[in-house]
Amino acid sequence: MIQLGKTIISTDLFDKKFVCDLQACKGMCCVEGESGAPLEKEEIRILEQEFENYKNYLRPEGLKAIETHGFYTVDSDGDYVTPLVNGKECAFAIFDENGIAGCAIEKAYLEGKTVFRKPVSCHLYPVRLTEYTGFTAVNYHRWDICSAACALGEKLQIPVYRFLKEALIRKFGKDWYAELELTAQAYYRNPKK
Repeated sequence: MIQLGKTIISTDLFDKKFVCDLQACKGMCCVEGESGAPLEKEEIRILEQEFENYKNYLRPEGLKAIETHGFYTVDSDGDYVTPLVNGKECAFAIFDENGIAGCAIEKAYLEGKTVFRKPVSCHLYPVRLTEYTGFTAVNYHRWDICSAACALGEKLQIPVYRFLKEALIRKFGKDWYAELELTAQAYYRNPKK
């Protein structure tokens, strides 16, 4: 673990390799799991505020789940998460003609319809954040459905922190990410494994 400002970063972000391979995994991170995607409190307000801008991108099942449960539910750990469709995929999940899951909100964002890209927890995956008093733990999350992403990352030699550059900047800022890159360079010169 390495401290960077008010974050404690797992060295897995430097050691592990990762590049999403949607052709192989079919976006199963939007479908599998025990609960919906983690949400920050502020994101719930944004989901409500931007609803009209991404509503038309949702599947009828997703729309119904949101109408039934609202923009979030609370999971067994007491965390805010996205609602699910019949206990399965995220209410915001959509599927393309090849059955690959994606995000309705992100599709609307990429088409210029909303200012909100998607929940930051989705953007950051396979990194998960845990908030503690005084710091945020930044950890790599291992999940077997991402084995193809790990294999592609190894093939391309892309460490997790580089794959997630845009998402990490979105969450922590450009200055933090610049420090992370310097930290990674020092770590690679003298890894403590």
